[in-house]
Amino acid sequence: MGLEEELAGIAAAYGGAGEPVLHPTRTDVVVLRRGEVVVKAHSARDDAGDLRPRLKAAASAAVSGVMLAPLEPEVLSAGGRAVTVWPAGRPVAQEDDPVDAPWEEGARLLARLHAVPLTLMPGLPAAGGPARAARAVARMPGDGPVEQLVRRAFKELPEPRPMPALLTHGDWHLGQLVHRDRWLLIDVDDLGLGDPAWDLARPAAWYAAGLLAPTVWERFLGAYLASGGPALGQGDDPWQRLDVPARALTVQLAAVAVVNAWREHRELDEVEHSLVESCNRIVRA
Repeated sequence: MGLEEELAGIAAAYGGAGEPVLHPTRTDVVVLRRGEVVVKAHSARDDAGDLRPRLKAAASAAVSGVMLAPLEPEVLSAGGRAVTVWPAGRPVAQEDDPVDAPWEEGARLLARLHAVPLTLMPGLPAAGGPARAARAVARMPGDGPVEQLVRRAFKELPEPRPMPALLTHGDWHLGQLVHRDRWLLIDVDDLGLGDPAWDLARPAAWYAAGLLAPTVWERFLGAYLASGGPALGQGDDPWQRLDVPARALTVQLAAVAVVNAWREHRELDEVEHSLVESCNRIVRA
């Protein structure tokens, strides 16, 4: 029996009915939906030992109404991979105008997540955000001018400031929202203890690269601050805390763009060029 058949069987065991449908996602992850049940086979590099407390955290009453709770609070196994089981939800439509996306809802959920007392959580590993840039850069296969530029930008990133660790999503973007009567955060793969400014870094990086409209960035940031989000401290300048994480996310996104273009045997598109140009500004700063 192949992995997809195993996942379909797991979905059926939790009430999933109808034809199984694979959802597009990262190349090292398999996500299958069957009716109202979603089964995720995590990357082979994901440590089930780290995933277990992350899954228990998502099932905790402390994050009810903030994170989607799993249907099964234990990590399962299929095809040698860790597997988790979830209720289905409606994701943010990729074809929608970014201006109409639920930026404020995402920001408010992050503010609530960051405010959860750690005493209500199981013992969690470090959030995965800071390590993602290093992995993305390491995956670049070539050594041309673009790859060299991205690697140099990564090497020249300042060391992050030591910050008190809070509950942090670790990989937030609009694809980490689903709607089930309300918007909820999904994906526990990088959930953990860390600097919450990293959860704001991807939209900050897009804004700094000119890929996110200033009005949209202001909506997102304003909603986070109005909800009491603690990531940016009490200062007047949010970039004092955002600068290093946003630079790191810029490098990460540029590296992912280079890898995707190489894998698909194509040139970088306009958005990807903008991310690489942002790396050039990081190097020249």
